[in-house]
Amino acid sequence: MIGQEHVVRTLRNAVERGKVHHAYLFVGSRGTGKTSMAKILAVCMNCATGPTTEPCGKCDSCVSIAKATSLDVIEMDAASNNSVDDIRDLREKVAYAPVSGRHKVYILDEAHMLSPQAWNAFLKTLEEPPPRTIFVLATTEAQKVLPTVVDRCHRFDFGRPSVEQVAAVLRRVAAEERIEIDEAAVALIARHATGSFRDALGTLEQLVTYAGDHRIEPQDVSAVLGVAAAEQLFDAIEAMIARDPAQALRAAAKLAESGRDPGQVLRDLEVHARELLAVQILGEVTPELSVTPERDRRLAEQAQELSSVDAVRLLDLVSDALEATTNGAQAHIQLELLLIKAAAPELDPSTAALLARIERLEAGVGSRRGLRAVASTEPARGSQPPGGAEPPASPPNAPKPAALLPLETAVASWPAVVELIRNDNAMLAALLADARAVAVAERELTLAFPAGAAFLKRKAEQEDHRRVAAEALRTVTGLALALRFELRDDVEDGHPSESVLSGEELVRRFLEEFDAEEILDDPDQHEAS
Repeated sequence: MIGQEHVVRTLRNAVERGKVHHAYLFVGSRGTGKTSMAKILAVCMNCATGPTTEPCGKCDSCVSIAKATSLDVIEMDAASNNSVDDIRDLREKVAYAPVSGRHKVYILDEAHMLSPQAWNAFLKTLEEPPPRTIFVLATTEAQKVLPTVVDRCHRFDFGRPSVEQVAAVLRRVAAEERIEIDEAAVALIARHATGSFRDALGTLEQLVTYAGDHRIEPQDVSAVLGVAAAEQLFDAIEAMIARDPAQALRAAAKLAESGRDPGQVLRDLEVHARELLAVQILGEVTPELSVTPERDRRLAEQAQELSSVDAVRLLDLVSDALEATTNGAQAHIQLELLLIKAAAPELDPSTAALLARIERLEAGVGSRRGLRAVASTEPARGSQPPGGAEPPASPPNAPKPAALLPLETAVASWPAVVELIRNDNAMLAALLADARAVAVAERELTLAFPAGAAFLKRKAEQEDHRRVAAEALRTVTGLALALRFELRDDVEDGHPSESVLSGEELVRRFLEEFDAEEILDDPDQHEAS
């Protein structure tokens, strides 16, 4: 069996050496082959040529087990047969000898569903079974099985098969059944099965009915499973990379218009984001993520264009959206909201969004630093260059060196600075929000307040406030600059100055920021005093 080589090897050796145990515990997630392995063991033990690891598949025993009509292989569902009476009935039947085969094999599926009382009734039989009786207990939750039961079994843990292993099973079945299916469709089914052979084969069977006599194509898989088309997912991420909220909203509309369940679209987007992050970390599209050469190429390109911070932030946004839908929120609204937040971090107050904006600013500053680093390799004034040539004379009245922080970068980064300050000092952030970056010297940033906001300027110039703002600016831009404040009629970008804040406006802002309540003086108390 593909993907469970350790189980196959151990059981093969046990059969060949006549050391098959009387009780096994198969543990693993759904669809990993636990019940199938138990039936294969039953075939090996009861084949007319056996016990053998190469059953003929033609004798009466092999055929009846394959058709689930054998009286010597009893399969029970513990979820619906979990009472003490059910186990007592099983105990009575265990005493009978095999009908046509050598061994009776009891397969108890979802064994963890048995009640403690049922386990206690079954324990003696499991410990001392009649001759030629084998019990196979299959479960997805081994921790719920009584320790006394586990101790009496040989335990095997079934690993979740990889996408390539599931795809190999699909190809083999398709070849045996003469099903025409595109390789990209095989990859899509395998990835959607999430490690379950049973789910993958069930989907293939459904697709055979859907496609009829036609070849199964990737679009057929998308239609049957309700998954979002890869092209639409790529478009949604492109909007995030382009920082285009309008494009993001259009991408959400296309996903909604496709008729697919918005909840499933959220899950598909989560898978796509996880794949992008995996490609970023591993540096390649691994076989597990591969679908088609064209899709793999685009996945690698998009992973390179998307920053790692944005990839993680997207996963967080999808997780929040899925949680919100679980709590009753409408999935299509959550989809629109997360894509808009992904494309416009300034609309998202989270720390992750702030980091995304900082990373983008640092990328811009870093490119300029590279230019300055190249410039710094030029010989200093008065030094002797290689070869003894005299350095070129500087022209008189040469301009000052370029500012370390371009003004446009300072203007763009100031909202992020204010938001960073807001985490610790909401009142300071409120007054600094009215300032605008208007000039940058080599080691100084000038911020202007509206002409009538002298009060705000004085508060910002307080030493502790200036220090906090400068530290936040250094965190965002990576540069340590002194801050200078002034009053101006208009900021440099042409926006009109804001009206001066009255005392009432200041009080209102204070109440909003701190959720406070204004307590007015009682005039009667003043008269009494």
